[in-house]
Amino acid sequence: MARVAVVTGGTRGIGEAIAVALSDKGFKVVANYGGNDENARKFTERTGISAHKWDVGNFDACHEGIAQVEAEFGPVDVLVNNAGITRDTPLHKMTHQQWDDVIRTNLSSCFYMCHAVMDGMRKRGFGRIVNISSLNGQAGQFGQTNYSAAKAGILGFTKAVAQEGAAKGITCNAVAPGYTDTEMVRSVPPEVLEKLIRKIPVGRLCTAPEIARAVLFLVEDEAGFITGATVSVNGGQYYH
Repeated sequence: MARVAVVTGGTRGIGEAIAVALSDKGFKVVANYGGNDENARKFTERTGISAHKWDVGNFDACHEGIAQVEAEFGPVDVLVNNAGITRDTPLHKMTHQQWDDVIRTNLSSCFYMCHAVMDGMRKRGFGRIVNISSLNGQAGQFGQTNYSAAKAGILGFTKAVAQEGAAKGITCNAVAPGYTDTEMVRSVPPEVLEKLIRKIPVGRLCTAPEIARAVLFLVEDEAGFITGATVSVNGGQYYH
């Protein structure tokens, strides 16, 4: 029987690539999304993957969302916490709301979603959790104290969950992408993008399917001895 996988922020960008890769490998995939109904509809038409809407920054909504998914598709064996937003501005200009929005959506969501699936995974003796962090959570970035803090927090969260789940057959790992060819990255001014690419030893942006391949490796049944790890997919860029 196909394992059920949930990918948050799964209808566009890196999340879409992960959802499609999992589906192609035979997983029964549900893509979560937060707001864009039209984009989600087109995603499902394009991929055949079911899209379910809930706010990952809301504890109760995550539990309700997972309950709905499990009622329709079966127990969730794989969770990919990919949803994320940016609210970039220097610290001295950052509002409380900009800080809270990013921490809630990017970091608190990992707790909310893991909390919703953990009991079931423990009872069944199997689970694969992958949290999408970032190069900017490892190295920091100007204008991203909120984002960098959230993505760094994911790394500590991942290690702790890995220790709690290990004896129950649950692995928890992180993937830290470098600069990736997504709509968000392509929206920066061309001269800024050129400077970013010059700092990447490989000499180009990452592609979303390259991130998805790392996730696929970590969620396989055979990856049970890899837990608490951070896989950096960054073209050799460990600095800014």
